[in-house]
Amino acid sequence: MKMRGLAWLLGLAVCGAAAAQTPLKVGMVVEMSGQQAEYGLQMTNGAKLYLHEHGDVVAGRRIQLVVKDVGGPNPEVAKRLAQELIVRDKVEFLAGFGFSPNALAVAPLATEAKIPMVVMNAASSSITTKSPYIVRSSMTLAQTAFGIADWALKNDIKTVYSLYADYAPGQDANQQFRKTFTGGGGRIVGEVAVPLKSPEFGPYMQRIKDARPDAVFMWFPSGELSRVMLRAYRERGLDKAGIRAISTSDLTDDMFLNAMGDDVVGLVTAGHYSMIHDSPRNKAFVQGYQSLYGTSIRPDFMAAAGYDGMALIVEAVRRLNGRVDGDGAIAAMKGMKLDSPRGPISIDPETRDIVQTIYIRRVEKRGNELYNVEFAQIPDVKDPGK
Repeated sequence: MKMRGLAWLLGLAVCGAAAAQTPLKVGMVVEMSGQQAEYGLQMTNGAKLYLHEHGDVVAGRRIQLVVKDVGGPNPEVAKRLAQELIVRDKVEFLAGFGFSPNALAVAPLATEAKIPMVVMNAASSSITTKSPYIVRSSMTLAQTAFGIADWALKNDIKTVYSLYADYAPGQDANQQFRKTFTGGGGRIVGEVAVPLKSPEFGPYMQRIKDARPDAVFMWFPSGELSRVMLRAYRERGLDKAGIRAISTSDLTDDMFLNAMGDDVVGLVTAGHYSMIHDSPRNKAFVQGYQSLYGTSIRPDFMAAAGYDGMALIVEAVRRLNGRVDGDGAIAAMKGMKLDSPRGPISIDPETRDIVQTIYIRRVEKRGNELYNVEFAQIPDVKDPGK
């Protein structure tokens, strides 16, 4: 009986050791092709950089990234890919999600499978309310829209015309900007919700110019459409008419900034990350990023969120000693504090959303390079959209 009991205990120990050494798979649903391919590139680059710096073995588990290309804002595809990751690939975390519709489509699957889901970009406030297994390492648009509205009120901007993309993040940004700006005594003189597909910005800009506001609040996702919108702002002469351009950081993504040219110089935005954020932590992050991926690629806010999202996952695995379950992982991440390249961040234990500093920045040209230069900040901003 003693020998049989000893054999049983040894068997348990062997099984435990084997489980501890089973790879821990993180399934990333990201945009790796199409017009938004840079979104997935930045998030996966940031996540890989964290593992490169800190090691990919945590509590005896080797972390493996399983990357799936969703191609853009494709909620049905995102749902299918997440299902494959959960059922076939047996991932223990989901991560990525550049677009809010994709994250929202996957949320019920995270709940059903009790899989922790780390959102590394999608910025609609409602996302974390759709599943108790979602944590966000990026931002909400309400945070940055609040920041730029607060700055406008303090800088002699009394009237604003709002131009925004007609889908959930644009609606979130506009709603929060309106709430903060009018709540502080400002006046919205007009609003236009613009369809994402093939918009023609010229007529919209003329309408805004005719309304003569102090400023135009513009929101479109980072990339080509933002560049086209800013060109229309200059071509229609809104700047010469004294109508200031203000926005959130999406419009002046570090990755695309140089390609946008002088049309973007002087634009004031609110955001949570700039590649020239002045801290030793960020300088090391940028140096590490460009040593791995080349100096031609700038890390942007999505890279920072991918980096920090992987930091959340790694620390949760460490706290759980490698034995990951959805409820345990979420409990470990609630209230977690990190020293991020963007500055100090934490996860709100009540909402599972990120708490962070929002910076006010101005696009400046230094030599032949364009940068988002921070000149003011609002610390410890929770999501005001909840």
